[in-house]
Amino acid sequence: MISTRFPRTARVRARSDFDRIFQQGRRVALPVLALHWQSGDAAPRLGLAVSRKVDPHAVGRNRIKRALRETFRHLRHDLAPGDYVVVARPAAARCTGAELAAALRGLLQRAGALPAPALPPTALPPTAAPGTMPAASPSAPTPDSRPG
Repeated sequence: MISTRFPRTARVRARSDFDRIFQQGRRVALPVLALHWQSGDAAPRLGLAVSRKVDPHAVGRNRIKRALRETFRHLRHDLAPGDYVVVARPAAARCTGAELAAALRGLLQRAGALPAPALPPTALPPTAAPGTMPAASPSAPTPDSRPG
């Protein structure tokens, strides 16, 4: 069974780590979130940056962090090893937890850290049965045969 805990060792906490990831890592962004990612050999670690510009109220900032942490916790075993820092933008304050989770998943996939979900096999759309279109009548005028 795969553990879905979020231990302290799975968090980016030191300022020097944040600085290193911001300076040397790759960046992908959406209007809601930005992801800074630096690959490494250790298990995936998450750092969060949610400033007062995003939401002036602590309860709003904490809600955003809780939703992002929970999504990362569930995806952690599928992620490429390395350090991830998610920076919330002001639009994140207006998003629900599900929207924040979808945005984080999308960023991780765009960064190449999370494999794209396998698409379920779908049936091809049914084709029209032969003879369902009415045949053109020979007496109907065509655009080329009109006088004019």
